[in-house]
Amino acid sequence: MALKLLDSINLGYIWTRSLLPTYRRWHGKVKLGDIRVFYGFDTVPTPGEKAFGGIIKAQDLAKVFPNRPCGANILYLISSALPYFAVRMARLARRAGAGIVVNQNGVAYPGWFGQGWKRHNRPMRALLRLADHVIYQSRFCKISADRFLGKPRCSWEILYNPVDTQTYIPPAGRQLSMRTPKLLIAGSHWSRYRPRVALEVLKRILPDYPRARLIIAGGLYWEKDQNKSRSQLINDMNRLGVAEYVDVLGPYSQVDAVGIFQRSDILLHTKYNDPCPRLVVEALACGLPVVYSATGGVPELVGKHAGVGVPGKLDWQRDHPPDSVKMAEGVLKVLADRQTFAYAARRRAVARFDGKPWLQRHKTIFATICSQGPG
Repeated sequence: MALKLLDSINLGYIWTRSLLPTYRRWHGKVKLGDIRVFYGFDTVPTPGEKAFGGIIKAQDLAKVFPNRPCGANILYLISSALPYFAVRMARLARRAGAGIVVNQNGVAYPGWFGQGWKRHNRPMRALLRLADHVIYQSRFCKISADRFLGKPRCSWEILYNPVDTQTYIPPAGRQLSMRTPKLLIAGSHWSRYRPRVALEVLKRILPDYPRARLIIAGGLYWEKDQNKSRSQLINDMNRLGVAEYVDVLGPYSQVDAVGIFQRSDILLHTKYNDPCPRLVVEALACGLPVVYSATGGVPELVGKHAGVGVPGKLDWQRDHPPDSVKMAEGVLKVLADRQTFAYAARRRAVARFDGKPWLQRHKTIFATICSQGPG
């Protein structure tokens, strides 16, 4: 930890010193090669590395705008993957004349974060004030940020997480076996209720589908020791009597994700008030209907025809896990007409979340900031 902190401090100063003499303000048209972006880290994980959360967006952008720790003129910070001392880095960037773009995901609030939520929000609040442009990942992200961080002083827009619809595709020739439907819960599991609700859903559909299976993919992080989290998960599986119907895969890379989606039939997304989960749009692109907690930004992603939502009230004081009975009913509804739901899922992903327009929009944002100069 100490080494990472030291590296972050050094990187911030090295980057700023290298930027100061090289930055210049452009006027008029900016060429793509004139845009140099730094994501706050010395390296960005490759798609083959195990990574989760906001840093995956940096992977997408780095394909067109490689990470430039030295000589950058745009500092791009993702609220769910902030480097150490991000605010100091942004202030130094402002002094050097670089533009600052903030990609704002969710915020901390009492219900899910508990004590210390105000302290956790302070860097994000400061970054919104320093930004030249803010990208909110969903309407829910904008609502929650306005409430807990304040409104930005600069231009802003809502830009949903992207998916490569040429890579994330439905499996060729695979048909759902009504005898062995496979449910999937994926992502980074920071709360024990997320896989527990999925296990309860599995138990409830087994009378109708005795050979159904549940795939649990992603890290188990609700305890500091992942082995302890895994032990608790196994206890829940045994208590419900479903252990023989469950496959626990653990953390996965973006390269692995496609195969995991393609071997599944329905995505269960049990997280309450999830701001804008990327895995949902990835699942949709693979033709995977979603049964989900209809809270946070997920209803904006799934829409009316690509899955079934379980309603939940908006509450900032405590989290409300979705009702497993209603989620099981949603699963049975999807299984009764899965092909229709699957087609709708794929169509929605291609029409609304394809990565090419997302990248093009970033090019325009970066070019505008470079042309006009930071605010």
